[in-house]
Amino acid sequence: MRITLSFDNGPIAGSTDRILDILAARELHATFFALGKLAAEPAGRALLERAKREGHWIGNHTMSHGTPLGLSRDPRHVENEIAAAERILGDLALPQRLFRPHGGGKLGDHLLSREARDWLVARKYTLVTWNNVPGDWIEPRRGWVERALQTAETQEWSLLVLHDPYLADMMDTLPAFLDEVGRRGGTFEQDFPPSCVPIRQGAILQPLASIAS
Repeated sequence: MRITLSFDNGPIAGSTDRILDILAARELHATFFALGKLAAEPAGRALLERAKREGHWIGNHTMSHGTPLGLSRDPRHVENEIAAAERILGDLALPQRLFRPHGGGKLGDHLLSREARDWLVARKYTLVTWNNVPGDWIEPRRGWVERALQTAETQEWSLLVLHDPYLADMMDTLPAFLDEVGRRGGTFEQDFPPSCVPIRQGAILQPLASIAS
């Protein structure tokens, strides 16, 4: 069982900082896919600066987490959602820029528009998806731990998606999950499973018809 940890929809004071504490105590590294609108706030910026100092990767998760890019009819959706967030993240991001689209935890052609795809390729982005979304927003919410473990047992390498805001009121579930993975002989790593990286540094490595409209 190999696990890569990723956290979306932050940074959020009172949650992201506690996640960082838990990871630091276990010497684990993750990727935080940040929303531009939260990274623009001083408290959010400080959290991401801490995350970077501690060895975590910072990725672009759009500006506002609004309409999925593949469904947007706004002709400026790339500029308003991806480019604007890129400018805010600035040097917090890796030299290898990371982008994760959003779409309710489901893969599909709602994730990207053709314009977004072309922009990411031209800017040499790495597109990161997922293969283990245990639904920390789905009741029973604390059940995400068992759901994540069940999925992880069925595949060699899981890219897990958790959410800073949803963990805030059940933060004890994160160390419980991490400790259980260890008890089961699992390992953690920061890189991404190749199957979850359809674009790497602007090179299209997998057919995109299933995730781009």
